[in-house]
Amino acid sequence: MTSVVLAGGGTAGHTSPLIATAQALQSLRPGIDLVCVGTSRGLETRVIPAAGLRLELITPVPMPRRPNLDLVKLPWRLAKAVGESRRILRSAGADALIGFGGYVSIPAYLAARTLGVPVVIHEANKLPGIANRIGARFAAFVATTFAETELPNSHLLGMPMSDAITRPTLGRAEARARFGLDADAPVLLVSGGSQGARSINEATRAAADDLMAAGIQVLHVLGPKNFTHDDVARSHPSGGRYEPVAFVEQMADAYIAADMMVARGGAATVMETAVSGLPVVFVPLPWGNGEQEKNAADLVAAGAGLLLQDDALDGRTLCSVVLPRISDPSVLRGMSQKARTQYPRDAAEALARATVTVIEAKDS
Repeated sequence: MTSVVLAGGGTAGHTSPLIATAQALQSLRPGIDLVCVGTSRGLETRVIPAAGLRLELITPVPMPRRPNLDLVKLPWRLAKAVGESRRILRSAGADALIGFGGYVSIPAYLAARTLGVPVVIHEANKLPGIANRIGARFAAFVATTFAETELPNSHLLGMPMSDAITRPTLGRAEARARFGLDADAPVLLVSGGSQGARSINEATRAAADDLMAAGIQVLHVLGPKNFTHDDVARSHPSGGRYEPVAFVEQMADAYIAADMMVARGGAATVMETAVSGLPVVFVPLPWGNGEQEKNAADLVAAGAGLLLQDDALDGRTLCSVVLPRISDPSVLRGMSQKARTQYPRDAAEALARATVTVIEAKDS
């Protein structure tokens, strides 16, 4: 029996392509044995078991950006996590390891190398993270989402996505009903990612009354840590509605329900909304290496999305950007059509096939 271990966690940007690739492997090789590796700190503890996949946990190995206690603990944590990863790979009888970056991937890559297990890497962002920059040096196959990503011997595949996004069967009216929304009034989806985003949440709360007065329904995904007892659904005589939720398990349903979205610029969000044909106002993270703005740049340049800087975001600005567009079906149709042509839909299947090819080459 073929056995593959998949490593990735922390946020939906790592877990979503992992789950999509796992499902593609199951379709390609029925009966394949799959084991996922994550840490107790990430979203994977909920979404991977919910997808029916086996999850094993290892010690988190955060990579500090400045000297602190985590830096002192790094060698011990890394050695411990590599040892735990080796045990998982051995126990699974792994024929290959697929890594999606993030803290969990570095020890998994190093463990696989010491055991002679071929490594397959998927990099989601235009600017690769440290884990994938390390792993790409000895990987058997490296896949990227964006053509501009610079990694050794990489292949452009796109972003692995679930069938619910690439081949949706749910209708808009049914999707809206799942969130308690009216079938006809326009819907603005707002989400700052799986953990939420304070600035986006605050601007949306401030804009909610004006959006509802204009007849807009707002599906606001605040993030589990940001959702409070004050976040309650309310409606307006115009037909507008404000529907706050802590978390959405199936974002594909929310994409189908929405006419427009306000979001960060994580690679998964960029790709999933583009393939879904959902126009987005991107508000990239204002810190880090600027990768989120780079992720969204192609859609913005194509007229399929809009860019709003985080420091310019408030309720008034949000309304001024959203209302003229979400109220004009022809504008939304044009943006949607441009978005759908930007990126491939079959990355999960392509990555699954590449992994099987790596395994077959090893066994030949």
